[in-house]
Amino acid sequence: MSPATAPAAAVARATAAERQELADVLDTLTPAQWDAPSLCAAWRVREVAAHMSLGFRTSLPGFAAELLKARGSLHRMTARTARRDAAAFTTGELAALLREHAHHPWKPPGGGPTGGLAHDVVHGLDITVALGHPRRVPEDRLRLLLDAVTPRGLRFFGVDLTGIRLCADDLDWSHGSGGAVHGQAQDLLLVLFGRRLPAGRLHGGPEGSRVPPTLVA
Repeated sequence: MSPATAPAAAVARATAAERQELADVLDTLTPAQWDAPSLCAAWRVREVAAHMSLGFRTSLPGFAAELLKARGSLHRMTARTARRDAAAFTTGELAALLREHAHHPWKPPGGGPTGGLAHDVVHGLDITVALGHPRRVPEDRLRLLLDAVTPRGLRFFGVDLTGIRLCADDLDWSHGSGGAVHGQAQDLLLVLFGRRLPAGRLHGGPEGSRVPPTLVA
């Protein structure tokens, strides 16, 4: 089923389940893990977790005010609020915010029908992949997001896949054309969202292609 035809109720259920499961993961983290680097540049795990709940806690006027403080830069706004909120909330509170707002309808501006799910899945992976945590995103959620990839989305995240074909090892899915780069579907999703992965998570295909250095840290 494509994202265009996926019932809104199914996407909402998937988003709620993702938030609840991520809250459970956060509840198990040690203090050292909360302060460990994530895949988001310059953000620790606690900043990512704080950022994930910003949309639940901020009204539209409040969002506009924060953006004005950041002189119109969304990047500066999210960086500042993530640092602020990571210091303001305890780790238990950050986990609880996800759980308590599991059914909140928020999604990022212009995110489309799967925007909220993509936001939570990708930021969850920013945490778990960086920590080497064994959690795997369920296949149905990955398919919704992988099938929703668009050229506009790739441009937004600064992803250039010219001459590269991404191929999932654990799903029947590929994207692009050129030299094959293989990996788990959830790792390829991170690539589509502009993340650079830890070494060893991607590999060249039978064509003998090499993993471009722009895709790995």
